[in-house]
Amino acid sequence: MASQPDRRPSPAARYLVVFAIGLVVGVVAAVMLLRALQARQDPFPGALMHVMARQTSELKATAAANRCSASDSVPRLQSLRAMANDLESAFPGLRDDARFAGAASSLRATLDGALAQPPATCAQVTAALEKIGNDCRACHQDFR
Repeated sequence: MASQPDRRPSPAARYLVVFAIGLVVGVVAAVMLLRALQARQDPFPGALMHVMARQTSELKATAAANRCSASDSVPRLQSLRAMANDLESAFPGLRDDARFAGAASSLRATLDGALAQPPATCAQVTAALEKIGNDCRACHQDFR
């Protein structure tokens, strides 16, 4: 009878399997840790900024498409104004900062002015967008 060769896995193969298992467990643990950290963060400030940026870009697109009647621009301006009311609650750590309060108040005043006399031409929409952009930029330069 012929003796059969020893079919044990080599030590290198065992190390490779253990390494692969460790790698998978490490990735799963890292994902769980990152998700736990993410769940502790408040998504409201980022969401508010994203929606305001989207409304502004839609207003720019309206002006670029030469659709500058009041009925096209007022809904976007109203949305921006409604969201501007939540700036202090979105950033509670900055609520007592005079620069932040001034920037938020300036943005609201600009939007109130634009809504009091809605832009009817593309030049007026562009001018309103420039004022809104200046107010946003002033705050972002100080607090971003």
